[in-house]
Amino acid sequence: MLERIHIFHTNDLHSHFEYWLRMQAFIKEQRQLLASRGEASFLLDVGDHIDRSNIFTEATLGKGNVEMLNTAAYDAVTIGNNEGITLAFDDLTALYEGAAFDVVVANIKALTGKNPDWLKPYTILTTMHGTKIGVIGATAQYDVFYRTLNWEVTEPRKALVLLVQKLRQEVDMIVCLSHLGISDDELLANECPDIDVIFGAHTHHTLPEGKFVNGVLLTGGGKFGQFTGHLTIFYDHAEKRVTALEEELIENGQLAMVSGEAEFLFGLSKTGSALMSEPVIQLPKTYYKEWFHYSPLSNLFAEAVFDYTGADCLMFNAGIFVEDLKKGNVSPYEMHKILPHPINLCLVELTGAELKEIYVQAQNEEWWHLQLKGLGFRGVVLGKLLLYNLKMDRQRQLFLNGKIVDPAQSYTLATLDLFTFGYFFPSFKYAKKHYYLPAFLRDILLSYLQKSGN
Repeated sequence: MLERIHIFHTNDLHSHFEYWLRMQAFIKEQRQLLASRGEASFLLDVGDHIDRSNIFTEATLGKGNVEMLNTAAYDAVTIGNNEGITLAFDDLTALYEGAAFDVVVANIKALTGKNPDWLKPYTILTTMHGTKIGVIGATAQYDVFYRTLNWEVTEPRKALVLLVQKLRQEVDMIVCLSHLGISDDELLANECPDIDVIFGAHTHHTLPEGKFVNGVLLTGGGKFGQFTGHLTIFYDHAEKRVTALEEELIENGQLAMVSGEAEFLFGLSKTGSALMSEPVIQLPKTYYKEWFHYSPLSNLFAEAVFDYTGADCLMFNAGIFVEDLKKGNVSPYEMHKILPHPINLCLVELTGAELKEIYVQAQNEEWWHLQLKGLGFRGVVLGKLLLYNLKMDRQRQLFLNGKIVDPAQSYTLATLDLFTFGYFFPSFKYAKKHYYLPAFLRDILLSYLQKSGN
């Protein structure tokens, strides 16, 4: 008998719910149709379903997303970095407590204390004809971040290969939920051809018909709910093997609109804002933002960062401030609108010579207008790179608080974690760093305002 098995898959939604109702209506309709034909179907998500820049996700700490996944009847998911490292340990532990689906992540465990009950290295899905599908999963190895949050994250491909060796004789096929990125997916396929399909995510790549690497099918469904993936597996029971794999991407924006979409989105926003609208402080004046200059708001934020970190100097981009901080009552909701980013502070140790190099690099005005996507940034443009306590004279002498910087002396620079990933300042990757987690920028500014009474 030749059995057709269907797997619908999503990835990197990042709490973009614009097409959620129509995509889930489409999937539900297709699954009902397939069931009437006697063909099995499953629904999987490959991580980063949540994004705390969304007010509904922020207000519910992702539990609202899990309710959506439950309602949509997902069978299994893995976590992305947005689930893994933007939530405090207790919040991630609690995130999937009410999940009606399996959460498979082979490469994380609690450093201290008990693993959450939902954490599994794999699950097995079974069709009505008894065909067993082993589902494994892993997430990107952000070791420093996970360790700071009381998680141990191990090398994902090694963990997955070991799982495949264990499962190969127990199941008829193996699929992998990989929140690792396309490069790691290709490496994994070459290392472990016993995997039948690697569902890809993290790098937001798009593979409209999939891509075969070493006989393994790789998929990629873009980002933000742009696409729904549909994989058809042909399994020959006589030969006991997968004989063919067919992948397609459905463009969700082209699906038929569903009644109530606008009301649904408004309802999510209303729920989120209502949960976070209790005023926590009253300000006597407005702090205005500027994206290409220093501003009252950037100066206030600098005060907060100095107070929080005790750093010698600061560097952050003016574009982090999406709105002004207005006079009057301020609630967590208002603060979230100003600083929606899932970004953390980082303290970097640099020599005076390295600090001077960073100062010069930060003068690159081409960066200011960059419409940055990713790295945690959720603003419009990067904006001017603002430096505090640092000045350079016409003789290119660098001063810190009016004193000449010693090239051999060690200094501390507080900055945003997005600048430490190597894209802007490669030297940061190798410097000694301390990340402040789980507090986001909005948390630090609000706490400072409450403490100082500005």
